[in-house]
Amino acid sequence: MNLLLDTHAFLWWITDAPKLSKTARELMGNGQNILYWSAASSWEVSIKYALGRLPLPEIPEIFLPSELSQNRIESLPVIDAHAFRAGHLPRYHRDPFDRMLIAQAQVESLALLSNDQKLGFYDVDVRW
Repeated sequence: MNLLLDTHAFLWWITDAPKLSKTARELMGNGQNILYWSAASSWEVSIKYALGRLPLPEIPEIFLPSELSQNRIESLPVIDAHAFRAGHLPRYHRDPFDRMLIAQAQVESLALLSNDQKLGFYDVDVRW
């Protein structure tokens, strides 16, 4: 299965947080699955880090690539097709980062690993 990780899913995975569901833990730990991390999530982490709302052991541009590599997670760039799709999504969810993840999951035919209930309003396979 090809899975796009919501930001919190990745952060909870690398910190072994109890908030990560059993299903999410199994999906992420299954070496047969291909895990993706959106450039939009890197942007979100960078903003929250700069605002002091997300403490990390190193700056995001050092921390994220290292953790992604260690956890066999592929980077997914934001391309025009993603941006256009995000712009046309119904306004069920107002968060621009989550809207981009929805668009990327749709365009790239990925399941989205997230505990965000609002994502279920969209035509996307959400797992948790």
